[in-house]
Amino acid sequence: MPLISENDALATFCDRQADAQFITVDTEFLRDKTYWPRLCLIQVGGPNEEAAIDALAEGIDLKPLLDLMRKPDLLKVFHAARQDFEIFYRLMGELPAPVFDTQISAMVCGFGDSVGYETLVSQLAGQRIDKSMRFTDWQRRPLSDKQLEYALADVTHLRVVYEKLTKLLEENGRADWVEEELAALLDPSLYKFDIREAWRRLKVRNPKPRMLAILREVAAWREEEAQTRNVPRNRITRDDSVIELAIQKPRTQEELKNMRGLHGGQTKGESGTKILEAIARGLSLPNDKCPEAPKSRGNFPKAGPAADLLKVLLKMKCEEHSVAQKLIANSEDIDELARNDNADIAALKGWRREIFGKDAIALKHGRIGLTAAGKTIQLVKID
Repeated sequence: MPLISENDALATFCDRQADAQFITVDTEFLRDKTYWPRLCLIQVGGPNEEAAIDALAEGIDLKPLLDLMRKPDLLKVFHAARQDFEIFYRLMGELPAPVFDTQISAMVCGFGDSVGYETLVSQLAGQRIDKSMRFTDWQRRPLSDKQLEYALADVTHLRVVYEKLTKLLEENGRADWVEEELAALLDPSLYKFDIREAWRRLKVRNPKPRMLAILREVAAWREEEAQTRNVPRNRITRDDSVIELAIQKPRTQEELKNMRGLHGGQTKGESGTKILEAIARGLSLPNDKCPEAPKSRGNFPKAGPAADLLKVLLKMKCEEHSVAQKLIANSEDIDELARNDNADIAALKGWRREIFGKDAIALKHGRIGLTAAGKTIQLVKID
């Protein structure tokens, strides 16, 4: 099996791919014991060959590969690229470009919501993926032939999937839809995580602005510690302990010692000082600078039967146009649309408005209706 673990071999392989029209790319990584994903393997498929690059090999320099990722006239094909992009953004300081995502394209072509790679390989390439290596330990060395065969299948079959999907997109004229989705995926802000936004991940009931100010500071402390030590954030302090610190707001080390969920090293010394400083920053913040609680669906009036009708319309339209429902609107979008004709949601913009949004507004205001015709639902105009 082609495994590259030396710099000369990597540079030579990348040189051979430089003139290709496209390459297929996938990664294998672990992150259960670390904050940052630990990259173990990068698979690349060129026109006539494929290889797995050992990212853990001693002395390996990935520069030739990263230069390939930046090459402006070489298309990089991924499947469900979000996590791969996170890794490459950390390696490169930018995202690969140009790119193509087969999951997005498959959703546009009617293969369903968040369609998996195995499904596309089966339906478009006529091949079967052996799933027995799915939960393998990619840090283990040496890698077995079976592991490498599984890893390389993620880029070999992807060539056929890409070619079949591009043909479908040419036939249905939806390449622009894919470009619009890719533009959102390629927003660098998705991959720049601000530690001062970490508090938004925590679920708190009926929070007050002052409590949220403290929560923001304590959550930022935990995030910074986790990043510095490269361990999962809950290895620093559990979510419920972060919330409890914001509620109880201890001011002294003695009060800190009485907090549940903190180990001894966090109630004294440098760690204890940092926690108390974070709480003090939250307490001293002016009232008008304290964060407001994010609005949740529970804060809005119920959408009522209109939302149920809109969901039926959405299902009908997506079946009619062979496009995944998730790509048009989720349940929260539907509820917001039921309440507000001018909702700031994707379903009322661009191509989504054309195939769903306009009729959704018309249905809300009684200009059209839904009727059953056998096993199908149809639209009827109402005078």
